[in-house]
Amino acid sequence: MKIALGFIGVFLSVLLDHTNGQMMPFACGSKSHICPEHCSTCYNFVGPTIHCISILLHDECLKIFEHEMVSRNRDDWCNWGNVSGLYSNLSLCTEKVFDCLLIPWPNPFVEAIFVDIHTKFFRDCPTEELNDPPPAIVFALVITPICLIPVMVSLVVLKTKNGDGSS
Repeated sequence: MKIALGFIGVFLSVLLDHTNGQMMPFACGSKSHICPEHCSTCYNFVGPTIHCISILLHDECLKIFEHEMVSRNRDDWCNWGNVSGLYSNLSLCTEKVFDCLLIPWPNPFVEAIFVDIHTKFFRDCPTEELNDPPPAIVFALVITPICLIPVMVSLVVLKTKNGDGSS
């Protein structure tokens, strides 16, 4: 099972410290037909429940995402149009697993999974840098306030020329 050791390891160690390595109590949701299977898997799991959740996420979500990503050309990984569906499906899958176990989503565990995914698949993708607008737009944005200053001064002078300022 290849789940990030970084954030997930920290999350697991904190969780295990709080539970003394014992099984965590959890309830079972019924938002999906698969919930009873997920819940019974973790209920009957020998060991900390968080390890069961890791296995569920790997088997139900990560394995599919990783298989689809590896089957694609590496150059396609950085094209959002090619991976957005897979990414959304992974997100929905993790949400369904946690909804079944009535665990809030998102959470540090899910965040660690997505950090791991980004590190593994999207690390070498170029990022778009912000560029200056074309010179004509910069000129228009700079010259507009400069031209408005004399107009505003003229209006103030005309309004106060009578001396009472009420005209």
